[in-house]
Formats: sequence, structure tokens, C-alpha cells
Amino acid sequence: MEPKYKRVLIKLSGEALAGDSKFGINYDVVYAICEKIKDCVAMGVQVAIVVGGGNFWRGRSSGKMDRTRADHMGMLATVINALALADALEALDVPVRVQTAISMQSIAEPYIRNRAVRHLEKGRVVIFGCGVGSPFFSTDTASSLRAAEINADIILKATLVDGVYDKDPKKFSDAVKYEALSFSEVLNKELAVMDMTAASMCKDNSIPVLVFSLNDPENIVRAVMGEDVGTIVKEV
Repeated sequence: MEPKYKRVLIKLSGEALAGDSKFGINYDVVYAICEKIKDCVAMGVQVAIVVGGGNFWRGRSSGKMDRTRADHMGMLATVINALALADALEALDVPVRVQTAISMQSIAEPYIRNRAVRHLEKGRVVIFGCGVGSPFFSTDTASSLRAAEINADIILKATLVDGVYDKDPKKFSDAVKYEALSFSEVLNKELAVMDMTAASMCKDNSIPVLVFSLNDPENIVRAVMGEDVGTIVKEV
């Protein structure tokens, strides 16, 4: 079977890389994720990744710290995760480049849109670090921005939950899972798919988002193949 999507942007939460420890990096977990990314690349899918940093630092819960500085620290956390993903991919013989929105020329390329697209066209995985490079914007917003810039077919939002619910399924046993939603519904109901800025950007640029669980890394391949996993969010 042919993959449904030719070019995808995978949004990985930092927490997903920590495994059961909830903090730091569990390399076995990272390696398992990267094995499935390798499978996607082998099928000819062009893969870009935006990774969060919540397994090290969450700026919005930093209390009295200046928000700008706290967000800059969060951006640095995303680079740690980006380098870990790159290391695992390289160990699997997958060509990869890390690009950061804040210049770190000793360890990564600067983000240049045309260069990123060229890497994708050559079959290299591109990992975007540092979010959008500015405070007050989440890595969800970075995902929607980069997806629009590289003309991704879809954002694959890999989380610790198997889709979008009408309320928190961890707190409410009667929470109902949505199979499909529009961005208008997400915005109007304020559903916890992504922040409102990211959702609005996806809506304006007609970029669908598939929210699915990363507890089984094989779901990445299933998502690329167009199988019924998680919740699809798109404008009808």
C-alpha cells in the first residue's frame, strides 16, 4: 500500500520522550519512536519533526520567573530533545538535520525554509528546535507555522492520549472521544487539541491535524498510511 501522505510534520511532546519516568530522556523510548520514523522514510514519506521540551522545562509553570526568560529556557529544552532524536535516527542510518530558530551554529543549522525543504526532498528527516524562536508562542504554534512553511500535507500530533475528548479522560470516566472535528468546533468549544493560535493558523492554511497516542509507536506508521487512529481535525 502507498502512504496517504507524502510530506508530514510530526509534533512530538517532550513528555512522550521521557517514558514512565516523566522527566528527562528515555533513550529506549526515543529509539522505538525513531524506528517507526525510519519505516515512514523507507516508504518515501518526507518527515519533519517539531519537538516540545516539557520533559525538562515548562515555562508557563515557572512561577515568578520572567516569562520571556522562562520561555527561552524552554526553547533550549527542545534542542536537547531534538539532538536526542537526531542521535537515534543516525544510529538507525536515517539521514537527519537539526535546524533551530535561534542560532546555535556549533550544534545545529539555522532554520532556513528553503534549505529545510531541500533536505526533505533528498529524503532527510528535519527536526525543528527552539519553537518559533520567540517567547509567548508554544511548540504547537511552531508546528502549525513550520507545517505551513514547508507545505506539509498534515500535522501528526503524537500525544499520550488516543485522540480528542470532550473533557479530560483521565479525570472523567464519561469523557467522549471525537472521531472527527472541524477547527471551528475546536475554537468554539475550546477543546484541548492545541492552543488557539496554532488551531487558527491550521484553520487559515487548511492544514489537517491528526491527534493520536504515541503509547504504541506503530501508530506513526498507521497515521501515515491513513488508517483510522485518533481524531482528525480539519475544515469541512
